[in-house]
Amino acid sequence: MNILVLHGVNLDQFGRRDPRHYGTATLADIDRTLADLAAELGVRLECFQTNHEGEMCERIHRAHAEAVDAVLINAGAWTHYSIAIADALAILTVPIVEVHMSNIHAREPFRHHSVIAPIARGQICGFGVDSYLLGLRAALSLVRAAKAEAA
Repeated sequence: MNILVLHGVNLDQFGRRDPRHYGTATLADIDRTLADLAAELGVRLECFQTNHEGEMCERIHRAHAEAVDAVLINAGAWTHYSIAIADALAILTVPIVEVHMSNIHAREPFRHHSVIAPIARGQICGFGVDSYLLGLRAALSLVRAAKAEAA
């Protein structure tokens, strides 16, 4: 099983950026923690981060061609306005799980809206690094359920 983790704009600044909302874990820490859980669950995981919207869209397009089984995405600020990323995700036919370190619904009003939410099977936010871990477990569960249903 192959799961792609997408980290959006500015998320390479985890550990330095606003620890009150995002904690002190770095993106490398998050990727390492995800890799450990993926190994435990028997999942092949690829993590990808970019600050360039077109590059993110191109990676999503490749995910379709590579037959990735699920996508876990924290699009960062793009969550709230990137129709391009939402459209790229909509091409996929696999489960998409949206995650956020902070509770976007308890923050500034502009953060309450997600253009990804209508495409995602679910959204997990507000649990720090655990949002990613819960998201990975949710993605795996969705893939297993789909495979069982297809059998």
